[in-house]
Amino acid sequence: MFLNRLLDVIHKPLSGFYDSSVILQSLDKFIYLSILLTFILSTFLSSDFVGYLCCITFILTVIKVLTKPDEKFKCEKFEIFLLIFFMLSVVSVAGSTLLSLSLKGFFKTFIYLSYYLSVVHHLKSNRHHIIPILLCIAGCVTFESVIAISQNFIQVGEISGWQDTSRLNPEEVMTRVYGTLQPLNPNLLGGYLVAGLSSVFGLCAYNLYQRNYKRGLIFLLCSLISSIALFLTGCRGAYIALFLISSLIFIISLKYFWAEYKKIYLSIVSSIVACCIAAIIGISSLRARVFSIFAMRSDSSNSFRFNVYQASVQMFKDNWSIGIGMGNQNFREIYGLYMKTGFDALSAYNIYLETAVESGIFALLAFLGFLFTLIIDGAKYIYRSNDTKSVIWVSVAFLSICGVMIHGMVDTVFFRPQIQIIFWTMVAILSNRIYSCDE
Repeated sequence: MFLNRLLDVIHKPLSGFYDSSVILQSLDKFIYLSILLTFILSTFLSSDFVGYLCCITFILTVIKVLTKPDEKFKCEKFEIFLLIFFMLSVVSVAGSTLLSLSLKGFFKTFIYLSYYLSVVHHLKSNRHHIIPILLCIAGCVTFESVIAISQNFIQVGEISGWQDTSRLNPEEVMTRVYGTLQPLNPNLLGGYLVAGLSSVFGLCAYNLYQRNYKRGLIFLLCSLISSIALFLTGCRGAYIALFLISSLIFIISLKYFWAEYKKIYLSIVSSIVACCIAAIIGISSLRARVFSIFAMRSDSSNSFRFNVYQASVQMFKDNWSIGIGMGNQNFREIYGLYMKTGFDALSAYNIYLETAVESGIFALLAFLGFLFTLIIDGAKYIYRSNDTKSVIWVSVAFLSICGVMIHGMVDTVFFRPQIQIIFWTMVAILSNRIYSCDE
């Protein structure tokens, strides 16, 4: 690999410098601290500051790679698709008619991918940090969930029109919570909980497997709190993602419980399903919100998205090869030429359509290739591996990635840094567990 040969050349004159520097030898600790701080501070800092934290993590990683002897890179097969996607994004930016705006969008993507490289490289030599990182994510998710539930009790008002109330009775209007994530938006919180909820489930499963029942019950309570908070966001895309995550949990758990605990397993699953159905039927505001998913054009939010989809498809048809360039500001400027009057939008409300519009069909195929390869390899590992602990951590990352990708079919909060940092961390964890041979 050319990059590794280049690193060998760079390392020779710098190896002595590394051996004599306490700071350089402590870079892993600084990178680890930076990763944890990024999760913690992202719960209330603006997007720009979260981006700065990601940049700090990447800069520290670059210094480590350039100065520490024997540092190497290894490209997994799913990362080849990711590299192709990145290269096609560069082509898209170069061909954009709004170069300055497109460069801003591209720089955000570059930061997120750089953050992924930092985390995946850190975990190669620090696999024991996976559990603390997931614990940090679970703590942030639980914190946001507690804030969200408290917001429901005080019935916080809407900052903007977050639901169509024209056809609803007063008791059917939901108080949509949004936590502390910036900018304040219930869909952002819903997407954040989708991305991080599996870490809470995973820590619960891990502690129960380790027979640490007290901690297991604590994380079980945190899982319940976070699930309730997700429902209180009123984010219908998050509801769909939670349904998928729950279904996948049931399918994965079959591997361990079906043979010996079939009756108990069926009873527990049936009870959970019955409770969810009872909640939807019994709580009028939740019932109205869930049923609005199927209202099609009768719901103004659905109708708005359909109009945006139609305009975005036309944008893609006119720019199918390399797209219009990256970024929501770039998208908004060009979308104005296609939109229906009164239906302005910041994005395509579908991450796949957004990718196709911004970077073209080939970039979309590369992105889908990345996802397909990663998900298939993750599913194979879960099915075949006999290492229960490893299966738990792979499942955590697998569920998070699948949930975010399903939610992304009806929303584009995926591009927010709070969700991006969790998503790419989960990709790094999945890669570390299924492709690394070190146990």
